[in-house]
Amino acid sequence: MTRTQTQISIGILLTLLTAALIIYVGFTEEKRMSSYAAAQQAEAIEVGADLFEINCSGCHGLKAQGIPGLAPPLNDRYFFTQRLEEVGWEGSLEDYIIATISTGRPVSTRPDQYPGGGSPAMPAWSEEYGGPLREDQIRNIAAFIMNWKPIALGQAEIAELPTPTPRPEEADNPIARGQRVFTERGCGGCHTIQGLSAGTLAPNLTQIGKVAASRKPDLSAEEYIRESILTPTAFVVEGYQPIMPQNYGEQLSQQELDDLVAFLLAQK
Repeated sequence: MTRTQTQISIGILLTLLTAALIIYVGFTEEKRMSSYAAAQQAEAIEVGADLFEINCSGCHGLKAQGIPGLAPPLNDRYFFTQRLEEVGWEGSLEDYIIATISTGRPVSTRPDQYPGGGSPAMPAWSEEYGGPLREDQIRNIAAFIMNWKPIALGQAEIAELPTPTPRPEEADNPIARGQRVFTERGCGGCHTIQGLSAGTLAPNLTQIGKVAASRKPDLSAEEYIRESILTPTAFVVEGYQPIMPQNYGEQLSQQELDDLVAFLLAQK
């Protein structure tokens, strides 16, 4: 074989190998991209779940089941099949969720059922509108909410989680139990307690046990904190809007209320 024939043979072989590689990548790329997109979506839902618990569960419930008299469910059939028609939204449901979280809601669309937390009915959460969340965080929360769709439509089921057993250190400790109430009720979504939460929509409670007695001259620290939970509009700290839900008296058991007050009194 001459040198020219050898070069031609090598060239043909390289061309065939390149073509084979392109065909292989073509067949596997779609699957690879699909797997990558699924992994990205799963990560967004996981991050969104944490953000939802911190920022949204106080009004919409830990499982987005809504809280009667406060905020609507975000995990039922109605939300996924009728909500857009009710509000006249022409885009996708995910875009509607993102827009609502970003800008908030000045007034409730169903004030007879869900009046919201005050005025506005729901505060804006986007940094662009003065809220605490970035755009990517809001998209993650929307991804988490959209994740409820198969369950809402009866296409999937979710196993009931066991009721958490109080840790031994909580059993006889009202402050520890109160911290659990603070966390599970989503109080940290609006309030900061150093080392525990980072909400900025409502007053910082890191030293509320120390300053509470000075807020209203006729009330003790305990009385002030209890009143602030049950009747949040009785005294609104300067610089903040009266957005705290006004039905915690209905939502909390007497034990939960007492424990939450004990926990807040201990913040000094």
